[in-house]
Amino acid sequence: MKINLSLKNKIKIWKIIYKIRRTEEIIALNYYKEKMRCPTHLSIGQEAVPATLSLFINRKDQAISGHRGHAHYLAKGGNLKKMLCEIHGKANGCSEGKGGSMHLKDDKVGFVGTTAIVGNSIPIGVGLGLSIKLKKKKNLAIIYLGDGAIEEGVFYESLNFAIIKKIPVLFICENNFYSVYSSLKVRQPKNRKIYKLSQGIGCKSDFTDGNDYAKIFKKIKKAVEYIKSGKGPFFLEFATYRHREHCGPNFDDNLNYRPKKLSYNWIKKKDPLTKIEKNIVNKYPKKIKYLESEKIKINNEISSAFKFAEISPYPKTNILKKIYAK
Repeated sequence: MKINLSLKNKIKIWKIIYKIRRTEEIIALNYYKEKMRCPTHLSIGQEAVPATLSLFINRKDQAISGHRGHAHYLAKGGNLKKMLCEIHGKANGCSEGKGGSMHLKDDKVGFVGTTAIVGNSIPIGVGLGLSIKLKKKKNLAIIYLGDGAIEEGVFYESLNFAIIKKIPVLFICENNFYSVYSSLKVRQPKNRKIYKLSQGIGCKSDFTDGNDYAKIFKKIKKAVEYIKSGKGPFFLEFATYRHREHCGPNFDDNLNYRPKKLSYNWIKKKDPLTKIEKNIVNKYPKKIKYLESEKIKINNEISSAFKFAEISPYPKTNILKKIYAK
């Protein structure tokens, strides 16, 4: 199935990738000020999947994610100011400043939440899908997970239940090859393909390059059509790569736990932002000025959101007392 993306859709994807990238780069630049006192897991390098998925879903579709959820939150339309307030521990945050980077939610756009516990969100996502089915709605649930979550027992239980009940849920596995500092080869059997594992259990599954927007578009289109036809869940595995350390704002290539050749290939040659921007500029050179003007708008939006977060008030201490008194 050959897919030719329109310029309009390419620009939509590019805008979301760029917004996520710049937001996280500025988080990294400002993290040293110690105003963001929570751990933060950046998605730099992994933005293409949620950005492309955004073309196929709406606010009534329900999404849930794990600890590396900034990109998923923003791509679903999550409020940027509220996210940055949350990371700064402010009362205007999406979790009232009490959750931090790993606890993001925005009910207005169907982003149910993120969680720090690996695999914890998977059964919740299946439950969301079951609710959609019982209410006979035509929406779907989206569960973002990483390759590490495949090693949790709850993944198999949830997937099995979703298959049996034909639940409208899309499993999005972003495989960046590492769980903290441990590669797949020390965590899973040699030559195992995660999507084939899912396939073997009985779930319709597929795989592609998670940094190539065109390939992502093709696979997601196929999966969403399958789910919305009432056939049940679909599991998609996307190979991708985080540019920075597992947790924190820095680069950690000096630790040498990731081969330099692998990092060079994914970061320098397969960067999703560079890839889509080059395609637009090469095919539509007249759009260069437009992209530059959009960059200014996006950067101004991010700058304004950071300023808002910094001047926003902290939660009142009596709120915490009320919570723990219950």
